[in-house]
Amino acid sequence: MNATQIDRYSRHTNLSEIGVEGQQRLLQSTALIVGLGGLGSPVAMYLAAAGVGKLIFADFDVVELSNLQRQVAHSTDRIGQLKSHSAKQTCLALNPDIEIETIDSVLDAESLEEIVPTCSIVLEGSDNFPTRFAVNEACVKHRVPLVSGAAIRFDGQVSVFAGHKDDAPCYRCLYTGGTDAAETCAQTGVLSPIVGMIGTVQATEAIKVLAGFGRTLEGRLLLLDGLSMEWREILLRKNADCPVCGSR
Repeated sequence: MNATQIDRYSRHTNLSEIGVEGQQRLLQSTALIVGLGGLGSPVAMYLAAAGVGKLIFADFDVVELSNLQRQVAHSTDRIGQLKSHSAKQTCLALNPDIEIETIDSVLDAESLEEIVPTCSIVLEGSDNFPTRFAVNEACVKHRVPLVSGAAIRFDGQVSVFAGHKDDAPCYRCLYTGGTDAAETCAQTGVLSPIVGMIGTVQATEAIKVLAGFGRTLEGRLLLLDGLSMEWREILLRKNADCPVCGSR
């Protein structure tokens, strides 16, 4: 690291669990962030500040007034701007030491096939199951870790899916049934700090995976009840009937 980086990341390198070696791993990593909304905003900002060397922002949507209640990477003067571009502007202002690439089109199987193998980790914060499933399938195929988060109303959930381990569950193991009735924040609402809480957990887990320290949420689903401010945990196991990673 150069002198500027030594100063910028000193609060990381002072941690024995990270140190200079762990920070170097972050600087050499590439993270794909799918969705730059309520979850993707804190994810992007914290990974940028933490010094993840290359970030890829994937979002084809534009900033709207109703987003600003919770999507903190954006601002009023950027209404109508692509979220990926707005988030890039915010994150480079935080840390010009990193590289940011934007993808402004829908991520389909073909584009994921090209992008995911180049990544050290993928963080998923979209609001629809087709995207979540497609991202998960690409991560399993190319053995790339996936950090998945979701939030609605006063509730949130987050987990780490170790696509590089054959015995680990994948995101699809949770949803072998239908998801036709899935709700969105636009339909039901969401308390703004809830997405921040889940997004910052996603960022924390990604940094742990990339720098190689601590116990991650691999094999565990962390659930937040914001009304009672309670966290609970569900153990996850590989589903033999999973259409993506199952053995049957």
